[in-house]
Amino acid sequence: MAVGPAATTSNAIDFMHVVDPNRKWYNNRRLIALHGWMVLLLITSSTNGYDGSLMNSLQSMSQWKDFFNNPQGGTLGLLNAIQNIGSLAGYPFAPYLSDGIGRRPTIWLGAICMLAGAALQTACQNINQFIGARFLLGFGLSIASNAAPMLVTEVSYPTYRPQLTSLYNTLWYSGNIIASWTAFGTQNIKSEWSWRIPSLLQATPSFFQFFFIWFVPESPRYLVSKGKDTEALRTLAYYHADGDEQDPLVQYEFEEIKAAIRMDQENSKNVGWKALVATKGNRKRMVIIIAIAWFSQWSGNGLVSYYLNKVFDTIGITDTSIQLLITGILAIWNLFWAVFASFQVDRWGRRFLFLTSAAGMLVFFTLQTICSAEYALHGSKSAAHAVIAFIFLFYAFYDLAFTPLIVSYSLEILPYSLRAKGFNVFNLTISVALIFNQYVNPIALKNIAWKYYIVYCVFIAFEFVFLYIFVVETQNRTLEETAALFDGDELTELHQATARVADVRHEDYDEKSSDPGVKV
Repeated sequence: MAVGPAATTSNAIDFMHVVDPNRKWYNNRRLIALHGWMVLLLITSSTNGYDGSLMNSLQSMSQWKDFFNNPQGGTLGLLNAIQNIGSLAGYPFAPYLSDGIGRRPTIWLGAICMLAGAALQTACQNINQFIGARFLLGFGLSIASNAAPMLVTEVSYPTYRPQLTSLYNTLWYSGNIIASWTAFGTQNIKSEWSWRIPSLLQATPSFFQFFFIWFVPESPRYLVSKGKDTEALRTLAYYHADGDEQDPLVQYEFEEIKAAIRMDQENSKNVGWKALVATKGNRKRMVIIIAIAWFSQWSGNGLVSYYLNKVFDTIGITDTSIQLLITGILAIWNLFWAVFASFQVDRWGRRFLFLTSAAGMLVFFTLQTICSAEYALHGSKSAAHAVIAFIFLFYAFYDLAFTPLIVSYSLEILPYSLRAKGFNVFNLTISVALIFNQYVNPIALKNIAWKYYIVYCVFIAFEFVFLYIFVVETQNRTLEETAALFDGDELTELHQATARVADVRHEDYDEKSSDPGVKV
């Protein structure tokens, strides 16, 4: 398997040549509109982030604990895990909906389920209703989160695709921030509304999606796969070239999409679930996708995401206000670093970010483990404060890759015919890892405390070695061109077809871009 930065092919050069250098997101009204619709898709991740932080915050609220009789052990594990169990129930349907009825209707159906879940969680009167609500939230999220990032990837303007797709998972922290600070503000309400209000606000992203998703353009790749070539070309032209269907970039994208999908449809190895492991290239993809999905939840971050209050307890920080305050500040810190990394993906490259992230996590999680042991064994207050500092530094490095890249990298290395199914495997892997963590973490923390951290130190070291060997650089490529890194000569026809389009239109583009009367 190839490792290290990949050489730029002639196709990558052709692709960059047909991009109008004067068309920027801030000076073109249709790109501005497109990016506005992208926000509606990106906030799908906010719902997931809101839920993770909400459960963390609720566990610090005496009102919530009193209402549900202070759940502990397996019950607490179920309350945290049930959302992911709901996701598992939705995964069998998600790819068929995304590929069958389209990306937009699938997101709409997911939004309906999440609205119902948030309503039930807000109004619940017992722990069983609360569990059912979180199951509904997970079910809807698995459906919407299969389609939303794919639509972002497939409809984005090519030069902004890596950054926008990376922002998808990054906006997990936007929900995390809102939930953290909402809970911080409502903790002083001396009634059940201290936790019902945050539960109600969880419906906000789904509310907007329910009403506005139909204004978002459908995926041109989905349209071509359904024989709607004219509509696909019109969509590409409207948002990528001010309606000019003969624009060189539009024609390049259109021909590349048609050639790739035609090849998939003609080759039985490229369809169905068996296709995920039918070829050497696909097996490479699945090994990487499953690994980074598992790594994203098994790097020690699960301790902070769902059980930060338990971590605080092990270092002597038990005041509810302080716990919620630190949680809120950490969410802002995480969002900053994740957004920063999202805008560096094409500048620094995916491989560099993955390796830097793993190395930094290993250093600071090891230091966090040492200081936790120092506090547990000797009661050192300075060691407890150092744990908090190292948690922040650990997350700065985690956010360089495992927040922005895990979704964008998985989507860009999957060809269209496998994108929905392969991304479903990615989401399934995350849910399995989360469920395992959510059951095991509270039990392990209760029984062996800081010694449990050593397990993660060893595993992060393994992650670094794996990433060094397997991660392939995909910098500055279209979605279809990226497939060449895994499929090699199998995409010769695709490259030849798109190269012919680019060659024919280079001269037209040069003339157009040099004409001061042409609007760009």
